[in-house]
Amino acid sequence: MNTSTLHVASAGFESACQIGALPIGHRSHGLHGHSYFASVRALLPAGTFAPFPGAEVEELRRRLLACVAPLDHALLNRHIAEPTDENIARWIRQRLEAEYEVPGIQQIGIQSTQHSGVDLDVDGQAHVWRRYRFQAAHKLPNVPLGHKCGRMHGHGFEVILHANQDLGERDLSVDYDHLDEIWAPLHAQLNYQCLNELEGLANPTSEVISAWLWARIKPLLPELSWVTVYETGSCGANFDGRQYRIWKELTLDSAIQLKRAPAESPLRAIHGHTYTLRLHLSAELDAVMGWTVDFGDVKMLFDPIFKAIDHRPLYEIADLPDGDTASLSAWVLAKGRAVLPQLDRVDMYETRGSGAIVSASAADELIPV
Repeated sequence: MNTSTLHVASAGFESACQIGALPIGHRSHGLHGHSYFASVRALLPAGTFAPFPGAEVEELRRRLLACVAPLDHALLNRHIAEPTDENIARWIRQRLEAEYEVPGIQQIGIQSTQHSGVDLDVDGQAHVWRRYRFQAAHKLPNVPLGHKCGRMHGHGFEVILHANQDLGERDLSVDYDHLDEIWAPLHAQLNYQCLNELEGLANPTSEVISAWLWARIKPLLPELSWVTVYETGSCGANFDGRQYRIWKELTLDSAIQLKRAPAESPLRAIHGHTYTLRLHLSAELDAVMGWTVDFGDVKMLFDPIFKAIDHRPLYEIADLPDGDTASLSAWVLAKGRAVLPQLDRVDMYETRGSGAIVSASAADELIPV
């Protein structure tokens, strides 16, 4: 199986800013501040970036922290003329490449609030995203008798709209206010409703909801990149107008040691993490069921693999080469595809935003889940 590996690191910083290009009276025109969260995903060369194999995440995080250090507890305008999320991301990318010699950057992310941010893709195009919530009930009418989703139940759904600011020819780029305007009537239509009663949502799976939203938003927002729907905090689907993808997230508490670390490194000692593991699957939509893969089937089929790594000393697994997140992700992907052939990507984070992504296909790496 051919795979590609991205190493991922993150860093937070507290900063003040003002966006003078915005109209007077706009909430972001005046002086204000954010708890920013920056992330980088990079396709790193083997054996030359980090001091030893397995230390790539630590080294990438070290360079990112040094890069953003001037921004921490500072006025961003002293470093960036118009410190929008997009411009902050471009500033970080330029410094990481030029001053900190980080090769193979595939994505730079800036999250300025819990609900909004910008991701720069490998081509330097900026995808602005905004998270929304609505409360609704639904049931899935076509599931087998006894399936829990066949009963009427409810969720606090979350939706992320992603739009490419560098697409189109509008005078002003897509911003959060514009996304809010587009979302408002949809929120009024969905919130505190039974989704099955809405036209086009007779079978309201996450996949069907994402396509339903795409069909209504894309004509109003040609820059729309994809729609992400969280059914719960740990699973959901997204749709880009062509392809459906779903994911299932789990957490595991495991002990590791990095076998290739030098004796003096703390990473050589036995230590551990509460890992966040995300399984990404891609398949054709089942026209009757309205899903690509049943989330319940994903959980059931993956459960033996999960039990083999949760609350376990991972360094005792004979066929696991090492305890770094890239090795763990590759191991999980290989084992998972044996029971879930639709599985094509595994994310493994040892801390928030720091870990590895291993893909078995050219899956879109921008999805901010």
